[in-house]
Amino acid sequence: MATLVGIDLGTTYSAVARLDESGRPVIVHNSEGANITPSVVACTGPGETLVGEEARRGLDLDGNTFGRFKREMGSDQVYESDWDKHTPTSLSALVLRKLKKESEASIGSILEAVVTIPANFANEAREATLAAARDAGLNVKFIINEPTAAALYFAHHSGTQLAGTYAVYDLGGGTFDVTLVRVKGKDIEVLGTEGVSRLGGDDFDQKLQDLVVRKYGDQTGGALDKRDYGRNDAEEDKKSLSRRDKVVVRAAGSAGRANIEITRAEFEEAISALIAQTEMLCETVLTEAGVSPADISDVILAGGSTRLPAVRDSVERVFGKAPVSFGNPDEVVALGAALYAAIKTDTANLNAIQRREAEKVAVQEITSKYFGTISVGFNQSRNESELQNSVIIKKGEQIPCSVTEEFFTIGDGQTEVFCRVTEANSAETDPRFVKIIWEGNLNLPPGRPAGQQIDVSFAYDDNQVMRCAFVDVATGKRSDVDLSMRKAGDDGDLDIDKFIVD
Repeated sequence: MATLVGIDLGTTYSAVARLDESGRPVIVHNSEGANITPSVVACTGPGETLVGEEARRGLDLDGNTFGRFKREMGSDQVYESDWDKHTPTSLSALVLRKLKKESEASIGSILEAVVTIPANFANEAREATLAAARDAGLNVKFIINEPTAAALYFAHHSGTQLAGTYAVYDLGGGTFDVTLVRVKGKDIEVLGTEGVSRLGGDDFDQKLQDLVVRKYGDQTGGALDKRDYGRNDAEEDKKSLSRRDKVVVRAAGSAGRANIEITRAEFEEAISALIAQTEMLCETVLTEAGVSPADISDVILAGGSTRLPAVRDSVERVFGKAPVSFGNPDEVVALGAALYAAIKTDTANLNAIQRREAEKVAVQEITSKYFGTISVGFNQSRNESELQNSVIIKKGEQIPCSVTEEFFTIGDGQTEVFCRVTEANSAETDPRFVKIIWEGNLNLPPGRPAGQQIDVSFAYDDNQVMRCAFVDVATGKRSDVDLSMRKAGDDGDLDIDKFIVD
């Protein structure tokens, strides 16, 4: 049968999983026999790169090795080596291309892939992820939020008929999400999600670096450059502090070599503000979903950073119960994505056993942002007209969904409408506090009075990307934008910005 895979494109490490012939999701080993591959790219010459573990060894040692670029997906960040320029999208495509090549060497040609994304990813970051996958030669028809994928694998892996509300606490190398799901058997319904795109193990590593640099200075009076104690060093010592109460760092700076003792308590104090931020987001998602900690059946962990004792203690403080460990937290997202690939594919691509396993599971996702448009409203307190953000699709709507709202022209003889699509984390009405993710014009015929109806329709698909239409009802003229269509590996310009249909 055809090979379907799920890919967890991680900030620090990535993984690939597939459904075996018995319908069980399993990890696909890379060429080195490892289950996970570092998401690091080293530029070694004009058009030449290394990806993975060999590249990771050079992280922070020169300016030609790049990691943690997932955090910048959808942005205009540029990474310059001595020979080439890269974007977060092009670097992610190189990682995906390696994963594809090495997977196909062991399991054969990949027919379809599902790639995971953080639940808190903005629309442009989702688009950039799809663009990277296309540039890598992957046939990606669907993406899935990482916490949802973890919940899907948990429900499938449990071996029992689950019934209840669960929290998925997903803390990886670069991002944090907390998602509430209702599970009935193997059906997953997302109730709410919160997260932040710049909080994870990489931040913990940086805090440990800062701590070592400061203690070296205090102990020796010298200076320690972070290149002398890089992120790889900090990552390894962080892992040690998850198992031991202290580590001894052998650092060499301007004052020579010194042994720097770091205790777990010191490290946990250094990251306490970051842990507090995750707790605040956990409390927020509970409040917004109308769920109390007592209503949570279990807390499911995903992401390598959940191995930290401070993280597990934090989870227990917020939810009043110890989190559930199942499987390898570095792998559960990819395994869930493989299941999702089977759910979403044509059943003809599955054998009879795989088909039965896929039919047992259903997933109902929700929107993770508010989407709207800028319009003119009337401020009663000021007795004047002003621009306002009008929400079209609310956060927490079940998807796929489509919503149409009516607006009206405001001036006689108005010949165009300035159309904008906005995105926000809250139900914000002030245009200053929303992000404009697209703008364009809808041309109107001249000589008409004010009050002409303009319908604004937003559709949110299974991949959680926007398709919008601004329609002049009287004439049928329209401006459409498909926000999921980007040229693979381009500089971020939309492939189809808008088009006018008479």
